[in-house]
Amino acid sequence: LFQESVSFVANASSPFSMFSSFSRSSKRYIPLLTPLLVGRVVVFAACDKEVSEEKKQSLEGESSNNQSSTVTEKQQQQPVEKEELYHGMFPVRQLWKPSKEYPLWDANWDQRQPHPPLEKREDERARQRKIRKEGVTRHLILVRHGQYDETHKEDEKRILTELGREQAHLTGKRLAELLRQTAKHESTNGDDDDENLGGDDDDDPLRCNIRVVRVSNLARAKETAALIAQHLPDGVVLAEPDPLLNEGKPAHTVPSPRPVSSSSIEKWDEHHPRIEEAFQKYVHRREYQEPSDDDDDESDDNTNSSSKNHKHEYEIIVCHANLIRYFVCRALQLPPEAWLRFCNFNCSLTYLTIRPTGSASLRMFGDIGHLPYEKSTFSQHEGFNW
Repeated sequence: LFQESVSFVANASSPFSMFSSFSRSSKRYIPLLTPLLVGRVVVFAACDKEVSEEKKQSLEGESSNNQSSTVTEKQQQQPVEKEELYHGMFPVRQLWKPSKEYPLWDANWDQRQPHPPLEKREDERARQRKIRKEGVTRHLILVRHGQYDETHKEDEKRILTELGREQAHLTGKRLAELLRQTAKHESTNGDDDDENLGGDDDDDPLRCNIRVVRVSNLARAKETAALIAQHLPDGVVLAEPDPLLNEGKPAHTVPSPRPVSSSSIEKWDEHHPRIEEAFQKYVHRREYQEPSDDDDDESDDNTNSSSKNHKHEYEIIVCHANLIRYFVCRALQLPPEAWLRFCNFNCSLTYLTIRPTGSASLRMFGDIGHLPYEKSTFSQHEGFNW
């Protein structure tokens, strides 16, 4: 019995099984088994400590290995959870903040104001009249692309439909006529004193100083611009496509869902900075410099000096509906969050004028007078009953 109890105690796998074997031993052998029992308890305690240390080290290693991924997950979740929302709709940081409170006008909205206003109001008004008379007015004609195939995801397959190509040709003819009539107007108003303004042909569109046709980098816009250019004079330059003019989400809209989706927030972060950069690049006044005796024919092309025989210059930009609506809101210093309240059909014309003083005016928005009713579309919607 004594040998059996010793065997149980020595081979016990846990304190519980050891005490169980000890209780079954005869009370006569308790004095003999007590030292063995105490020693065995000490061994169990030491083993438990070693196991605890191993588990601790193992957990610390796993924690260290997963630390970077855990931090990344927290960083991804934290901004969405803690961002302050504008009236419960979208993050406050994504609300456009004007430099001056609405409806005040920021005279230096394009950062091209030649100098600070003069202290005396009469002096400043006289200088503004001088700038208006001597400077160059920019005419920006924004054209939305024609109807295109929306059944594909690949841009190279999203080309104009047959109707979209007809719309582009009709738009080219409308623009050519507009330029011819403008050339006639400049001729009759005595702006053609220089023999280099376009020759003897009063109908030459180049007389109105059209500078360039710009276009986005998307297939539907490039195809539209190429078809329009066929109707313009050879001297009009078709610029390289600019990805800044590609379609996108320029701003949130008001009214908006409460709150907007996370994908909408991500699209703003992706598209807004690019579209705002495009606005600043293309929508601005022509810089004015005081004329001097030292001016010559090689003056900077970004100033009025190089165009002293032209008081107006024209630029055509073929791009997309959202950009055009955003450009109009920004140029007129209206809240950009109102952009979706405007509607511009395929191949419609939006016409902005920007004076050398910085004042901006909208002469046309979404004009489709050159398109018959049966050829008027908004994407896949035909006519107006939608």
